[in-house]
Amino acid sequence: MTQKTNNIIYWTATTFIVISEGIIPALAFRTELARDGISHLGYPDYFGAMIVGFRILGVLALIIPQVPTRIKEWAYAGFGIEFISASISYIAVDGVTFYCLIPLISMTALIVSYYTFHKKQKISHVIPGLS
Repeated sequence: MTQKTNNIIYWTATTFIVISEGIIPALAFRTELARDGISHLGYPDYFGAMIVGFRILGVLALIIPQVPTRIKEWAYAGFGIEFISASISYIAVDGVTFYCLIPLISMTALIVSYYTFHKKQKISHVIPGLS
């Protein structure tokens, strides 16, 4: 895989995460639908706002180049934990339905972003100044 292809795959997967985990939740977390979704799963009302705050911090960590790699690793881990927990929550409340698969689809994009991020890091360490 060339560096250009790797960058395209990285930014495509990362943009999906940014939109689905940062922008959309930030704009929609106060809606009635979002509140109903949180309460349907048995979580308190404040939980939605708290998760959105962490999501915004996570996507900022992923897209800001000056953020240290160790912080990016924590953001990837946090999103992974969130996706697995969301899937388990849906299964526990509703059983195995389409809704329990949605977080796993996001998890796939996260894994692709993580893999290509490290491939990009490896390339930039071999050729200094390349990003």
